[in-house]
Amino acid sequence: MLDAHAVRAAVPMTAAVDAVREAFLDLAAGRFVVPQRLSFGGGTTLVMSACHTPTSTTVVKTLSLVAGRTPMILGTLVWNTAAGQVVADAIEVTTLRTGAASGVATDLLAPASAGRLALLGTGAQAADQVRAVAAVRPVSRLAVFGRDPSRAHGFADRMRAEFPEIVTRVAASAADAVSDAEIVCCATSSSTPLFAVDDLPERVHVNAIGSYLPSMRELPAELLGSAACVVVDQVDAVLEEAGEVIHAVDSGIVERSSLVELGNALRTPPTVSGRTVFKSVGLAVQDWAIARLLGDARPR
Repeated sequence: MLDAHAVRAAVPMTAAVDAVREAFLDLAAGRFVVPQRLSFGGGTTLVMSACHTPTSTTVVKTLSLVAGRTPMILGTLVWNTAAGQVVADAIEVTTLRTGAASGVATDLLAPASAGRLALLGTGAQAADQVRAVAAVRPVSRLAVFGRDPSRAHGFADRMRAEFPEIVTRVAASAADAVSDAEIVCCATSSSTPLFAVDDLPERVHVNAIGSYLPSMRELPAELLGSAACVVVDQVDAVLEEAGEVIHAVDSGIVERSSLVELGNALRTPPTVSGRTVFKSVGLAVQDWAIARLLGDARPR
């Protein structure tokens, strides 16, 4: 069993971003079989799996999510090959691969010079959102907002220690955090939009990775309706689980046909301007990408 420290030591964020990018390209090329994620108990237990057909390697991940528990999420990942298995802490893999997906999307959609990052949320996913964006863009300023000011200040202190070159501040509100951002990362379990579309600059890229149930909504529908490009990890997955996308499509604000899957966007990069959005609920191909790196790193 590879614990969190072993996972982190084996997979730097730059390698994770590259691996997840390659996995999304393979997904777009039809090289994965990815069953729909299983959800039990109102989303308290999740089971995700994927098979990479060219290599006949598979990954299976189980997660238990209980609000108020410390830690809130527990889980195990198993990567299967003809040569054997890798078993790893699923939580570290999940935060790493989720951050990496935001890094892939940011690298595709944000201006090359973008350096002002706003982070909404200070939970388990937050740090890897910063790490991933910093791996692909020259981040110089970070604005952090969280519902609990003491946690937000503690998180900001940790980011200052990890990234002393980034000027980090705790924002007074979500609107304050995003007001001059070039990149926004949303990593919350909010059931209502975190900000109004008019709070955003005219040119900004937004990643939203926190909501994973139809009842959750981090983004305003107006942003999805007016964005120059809305990229998702997988259309069927977000229309099953992403509350903000479900609401926008059901309301006629967004056409299903306008949603672009990340793998296809990587194969044919869109011409972007104005506001862009990446919405992810997480796919097992991302877990497979990190598991492959862990398998490559194991002693022979």
